[in-house]
Amino acid sequence: MGALALAASMILVPVSGTAVAASPPHTTDSFGGPGGGAPGRGGAPHTIVTDGVKLASIRQAVRGGHATRAQRDALKAVLDKANTALTAGPWSVLDKPSAPPSGDKHDYMSQAPYWWASQPKTPENPQGCPYVSKDGQRNPEADAITDHTYRMWAWDAMYYLSLAWYYTGDAKYAKRAALDIRTWFLDPATRMNPNMTYSQLVPCRTTVSGTGIIDSTQSFSQLMDAFALLDGGAPGWTGKDHSGIKAWLTQYLGWMQTSPQAKLELAATNNHGTFLDMQNATISAYLGQRDAARKIVLDAEQKRFPVQFAADGIQPLELSRTMSWHYVNFNLTAWGRMAEVGKHLGVDVWKYRAANGVTLRKVVDQLIPGALHGAEAWPHQQIGVFDQSIAADIFHAAAEEAHDTDAAAALKQMPLPAGGDTWSVRVSCFPLDPPLK
Repeated sequence: MGALALAASMILVPVSGTAVAASPPHTTDSFGGPGGGAPGRGGAPHTIVTDGVKLASIRQAVRGGHATRAQRDALKAVLDKANTALTAGPWSVLDKPSAPPSGDKHDYMSQAPYWWASQPKTPENPQGCPYVSKDGQRNPEADAITDHTYRMWAWDAMYYLSLAWYYTGDAKYAKRAALDIRTWFLDPATRMNPNMTYSQLVPCRTTVSGTGIIDSTQSFSQLMDAFALLDGGAPGWTGKDHSGIKAWLTQYLGWMQTSPQAKLELAATNNHGTFLDMQNATISAYLGQRDAARKIVLDAEQKRFPVQFAADGIQPLELSRTMSWHYVNFNLTAWGRMAEVGKHLGVDVWKYRAANGVTLRKVVDQLIPGALHGAEAWPHQQIGVFDQSIAADIFHAAAEEAHDTDAAAALKQMPLPAGGDTWSVRVSCFPLDPPLK
């Protein structure tokens, strides 16, 4: 994308070739809710995962013309994503070609990506039943149901547009974010029902499974920060929008705590359980249920550390996967975000030490050889691409929150993520989607 061009009436501050608006006036078509962090209004945003004080400090540096090179480059990358999102979408669960078993296209639906037909498809057996699991091997059939892909695009767009508005003050980003949110969650004609009942369905099967909830939990928490940023007075984000999203989230959280699928997922001992705990903590926190959110984080430490992490910091459950490098990083992304929301709630996950002596920092440090040297330094199975850069965010988090000098040193030597390292303006572990291939 090209450089951002803002209205000539705004004050512009150059950021690595990109114009950023300084403190536009507050508009009347916005909701000055609990976020309290709209550009020009002072104070830090009341973000749920990300440290709002850090965001405010970065914005001040950008507006004052003393941002670091890393911040300028990262902001340009974020604005490129936001500019792309301005003309993409909006997306809806109504766009999929067919309805789920409920008959209601408002219900989210996806196909389990690692399941394949075991028999030739014939007139007598048109689906090729039964389907069998092939861990780490994505079935392209799953792409025919668009909800999964559109969900990724829509939720990323909402996040990047909201962040772009926070840093630039340009109303077009906030208004587009609001449109995307209304389309996916609020508009009666296009909204998603607040459940994941039909996520990751396995053809030929009718049994209930909780694993499909990962479609939501892996990335839904980024929206809590998007909503919180918009709540800070974003143009086009109204009190009705704020009330509507809170009502939707209240129903969604209820489903995520009480449905048969959610109960199965809460019992999961691997990354699935971590992500559901983290997601539910962030939703609870956004809804003002701080005590409930705090309890989720505390319980997760005590319940999941001993099961997921050995004394030396390895992750046996994730190492058993065919894509072990991806999944150890995937699980740690959830823990990084759990630690971030915990920080807002007075829980320091980085300081927690399990009975076997393991800490989150020790688990992170197990990734350093793979991040530095790739597959040759990773004595575990990893089919497909070995992307060393996916460890970058958790290394940043460990360096900043746990003063992990080894992780900090690794960041200077390891490959950077494609498109650049945007940590310096996001300052949180970004959701890591499962591989698409």
